[in-house]
Amino acid sequence: MPKIRVLLADDHAVLRSGLKLLINLQSDMQVIGEAGAHDEALAKSRELKPDVLVLDMAMPGGTGVQVISALVRECPGTRVVVLTMHDDLAYFRLAMAAGAFGYVIKKSADTELLEAIRCVATGKTYAQAQLAADTCRAAVTHGELRTREIPLLDLLSEREREVLILVSQGHTNQAVADKLDVSVKTIESYRARLMSKLGLQNRAELTRLAIDSGLLAASSGHGQAKGDK
Repeated sequence: MPKIRVLLADDHAVLRSGLKLLINLQSDMQVIGEAGAHDEALAKSRELKPDVLVLDMAMPGGTGVQVISALVRECPGTRVVVLTMHDDLAYFRLAMAAGAFGYVIKKSADTELLEAIRCVATGKTYAQAQLAADTCRAAVTHGELRTREIPLLDLLSEREREVLILVSQGHTNQAVADKLDVSVKTIESYRARLMSKLGLQNRAELTRLAIDSGLLAASSGHGQAKGDK
C-alpha cells in the first residue's frame, strides 16, 4: 500500500525535525518536504502535491487561510491538517471554513497528529476533542438543521457553498463542473468534502440542508438526479 505523503509547514525548525522523525517512523507515511513560511508551503504543495499538508497557521509569508483556500482551488487532492497552539473555537471555525480537513493542538501533537493524518488522508475530517465531528453530527438529525454553537454552513468555504447550491438544484456533476469551469473530478472531491464536513450521506440530505438553511427557496424544485444516491 502506498505511503501517505506528508508536507510539513512550520517556522520552527526544531519542531519540524521532531515531527519528521515521528512521521517517518510510521510504516504508512513519510515526509516528502518541509516549509518554514506560508508562501513556501503553498509553492511546495503545488510542486509536490502531498496527500496531507500539516500547516501551522501562524507563520510569515502570508496567512494560513490563504494557503488553505488556494489549495482547495488548485490542489483538491491535498488535505490540510492545521497544527496550532490555539485551542480556540474561533481559530477552529476559521480553519475549517477555509477548507481544512483537520485541526490538532501542538501541546499534544504526537499520537493526535498521526491519527489526524491517517483520518484526513481517507477524506474524513478530524478535530481534537471532537471539536468538529461531534458538532456536525449533532447538528443534523433526520435531515433537519438545528442551531448549535457552530452553524454548519460556517464550516464551508465559498466554493463549497456554490457546489452545495448547484448539487441541491439537481445538476449533475458534469453540469456543476461546466458551470464552475473545473473538472468533474474536482466536483466529486467537493461533494465528498461536503458529505464529510456536514455528516450527510446523499444528495437528498444535501438538498434538505440547503433548504433548511435558507440557501434555497423551499418552493424551488429539488428533485434527486436519476441514479444518484
